Amino acid sequence: MIRIFLSTTVLLALAYTLTTHLATAATSPAKSGEPLNAAIVKQIDQAFSAWDNTRTPGAAIAVSRSGKVVFARGYGMSNLEHDVPITPDSIFHIASISKQFTTACVALLAAEGKVSWSDDVRKHVPELPDYGRSITLAHLAHHTSGLRDQWSLLQLAGWREDDLVTEADVLAIASRQKSLNFAPGEEYLYCNTGFTLLAIVVKRVSGQTLRDFAAARFFSPLGMNATHFHSDHTEIVRGRTSAYQPRSGGGWKISIPVFDTYGATSLFTTVGDLLTWEQNFVDARVGGPSLVASLIEPGKLNDGSFTDYGLGVVIGKPRGVLEVGHGGADAGYRTDVVRFPEHDLAIAVFCNLSNMRPAVLSRQVAEIILGPGVFSPLPVAMEMAEAELKALVGNYWNEKTDDVRQITLKDGKLSASGGPDPLIPIRPGEFRVGTSNARVVFPPPVNAAAQEMQTISATVGTAKFTRVVAPEIASEQITAFTGTFSSDELVAKCRLTVSAGAKLELRSAREEPVTLAILKTDTFYHRRIGTITFTRGADGKINGLTISTGRVRRLPLVKSATD
Repeated sequence: MIRIFLSTTVLLALAYTLTTHLATAATSPAKSGEPLNAAIVKQIDQAFSAWDNTRTPGAAIAVSRSGKVVFARGYGMSNLEHDVPITPDSIFHIASISKQFTTACVALLAAEGKVSWSDDVRKHVPELPDYGRSITLAHLAHHTSGLRDQWSLLQLAGWREDDLVTEADVLAIASRQKSLNFAPGEEYLYCNTGFTLLAIVVKRVSGQTLRDFAAARFFSPLGMNATHFHSDHTEIVRGRTSAYQPRSGGGWKISIPVFDTYGATSLFTTVGDLLTWEQNFVDARVGGPSLVASLIEPGKLNDGSFTDYGLGVVIGKPRGVLEVGHGGADAGYRTDVVRFPEHDLAIAVFCNLSNMRPAVLSRQVAEIILGPGVFSPLPVAMEMAEAELKALVGNYWNEKTDDVRQITLKDGKLSASGGPDPLIPIRPGEFRVGTSNARVVFPPPVNAAAQEMQTISATVGTAKFTRVVAPEIASEQITAFTGTFSSDELVAKCRLTVSAGAKLELRSAREEPVTLAILKTDTFYHRRIGTITFTRGADGKINGLTISTGRVRRLPLVKSATD
């Protein structure tokens, strides 16, 4: 497996910078604790101008220098039904940014000798199956456990986006899984399940819910009075924002998660409170330097390689400047927090509209504040003829994971699987993904072999895909794939039928039917469902199928014997 990891030099630089910063923060003079000047504020306002009105959802932003908030503002509306504007005091559901608070609670228990990061999770959560190898608390926190992701599993089991999901629901479906995506510690693959399990560990070890433990040990001592883990979706929270998605045909629709589960998500807070937390990474006022330093130690794989994911935070130098942060996305909420330790700068951007890009906005604000020459410039785009771009269009399949990337061309730009970022050509066969450091590479085919594609990122490494060409399939052949397929791991079943248009159609109890496109022999695909690969018995007849979603690999369903 080819991977890209932080080099030893970068790792040492990270450790030195972060450790030194912790040790000297209390005595170093402030680089800047003054309010931002009018020219900079004007540029930030311009970056958020599309949402600076009373007709759209929008965002809250706060900026701190040397621990002091130097800018905070709201743009757009917190609630469109009641004409409530967003302010810096608006409370947001911040989704996956929550993870670092969960790991901080576990780290505190570890510092007190009540748990160890090397504990097998089954020591504390024996409901989970024994997979024949240890899954440690560290595996859960670093996304290296191999567990299947809770949201993908629940979707496959029939949960709709606005259905109530409880902690018990997640534990139940996780406990029914019979296999892993990969052996623990072998790979990095983002997995929310691990953080729900860590929340359960905190409750069982401390005797307090994660909500109460975090409040008593972190939020109250830090003065984060607007912050809590939201454990009851019916609870009234004064000042909370609503969230929205664009409605087809124009306008907005309400999009609020209905969760009674937390650990992976469900922290409610304000931009100001979150920057108070960010300052604790610097002065370690609560938890102490050792605990804070542990949160920013990169994860390590079985082969000794490192990822750029610590304990709930991402660490890296994507454009030559050290960053520590995390993003979040649930329903209509989009959030990002990032700290630049070398510049005593932290930025939190919370949005209540699903197509906003807080990570892009926060980096844009950082460039405005720090000025030119601080961040490495993005590789310059090169011109490519449309015919050259069109030659790369197609479906690309990963043999190892059964994952699919669809490369499409629209308005002269390539994109991958409908993602919001275009693929920008920077060298022959090499593209950057939007303004990020991620790359997509199309090596020249060798000896008329199928076109390959590689996706490269610091966290995941390099993944290889091969372009596949869908075979012709006669309408009468499609009937071989029909029938009822069920899974006791999901406690769910689906029905495959032939549509009026002679296409294979998947129907489940609670979802609209979807039409599957053939990808290759015995394999079909749908962007929302994932990759469906049919299995055959010794007699050559179809006896089941597997579903892969990216964060779930080859989950099996069995065909009913009566079909």
